[in-house]
Amino acid sequence: MEITEVRIRRHRSEDGKLKAFASVVFDGSFVVHDMKIIEGVRGLFVAMPSRKRPDGSHEDIAHPVCRDFRQKVQNALIDKYREEECEAPEALSEQRAQV
Repeated sequence: MEITEVRIRRHRSEDGKLKAFASVVFDGSFVVHDMKIIEGVRGLFVAMPSRKRPDGSHEDIAHPVCRDFRQKVQNALIDKYREEECEAPEALSEQRAQV
């Protein structure tokens, strides 16, 4: 299964830990929305889409079954987030220049 598209939506959380939401398209045929890119104590990581249970815990709605594929998804999302993070200052400069 190949990752054919990654979309990042930046997010500003009150505690600053949630950096972005992401959507991933697999094989141009299946999309998973609402993955989260979070800043943890050991750096960025990806949290799978989840729902809150009545007891307050969270349960993944969708997740990779094997470690290698989880790492592949995480790397793709974090790489795209960092790529867009580097482009963001340039985009702001261009917008200001047009005003």
